[in-house]
Amino acid sequence: MVNNQNVKNEFELYEPMRLWLDTYLRDKYKGFEILTIDAHSERLDKVLNKYGIINSTATGVGIQIDVLGIARKNNNIKLFFIEAKKASLTLRDLGQLWAYCKLIDPEEAFLMTSVDLGSLNKLLNTFKREDLLDFGDGKKIKKMKVAVWNLSTSSPEMSTMIPKI
Repeated sequence: MVNNQNVKNEFELYEPMRLWLDTYLRDKYKGFEILTIDAHSERLDKVLNKYGIINSTATGVGIQIDVLGIARKNNNIKLFFIEAKKASLTLRDLGQLWAYCKLIDPEEAFLMTSVDLGSLNKLLNTFKREDLLDFGDGKKIKKMKVAVWNLSTSSPEMSTMIPKI
């Protein structure tokens, strides 16, 4: 197990994950304006509107992303999602993020837990069902990324990341 102790509340994970995402995006998307937001308490359409981004699919759907990343260069806008969990992961957790990804089609999406991969470990590692992570517009298949969040390093434990990045 990566973490000896766990957080008391899920929201304790949001700020460290936001900071990690900010660094990750700044390293990967040079020349882009990078914004990372703890968006858990507000609907996605309202958060995007604050930054002048209109996404008609998100309007009125009630999607709430824990941590949202935005990389913007002129009219090129890329969205990034993190869903944080403080419990062992389940198929329901993956399904929640998958539905968000199918509707909004972010550039990347992460499902991270401070405990363990739970029942997803069997599906992804034993049965090798990485196809369950697939989303995209049909032309380009993307994969959600699943990992254990290391509380000591405030970053994903890369040895647990599926698929590897």
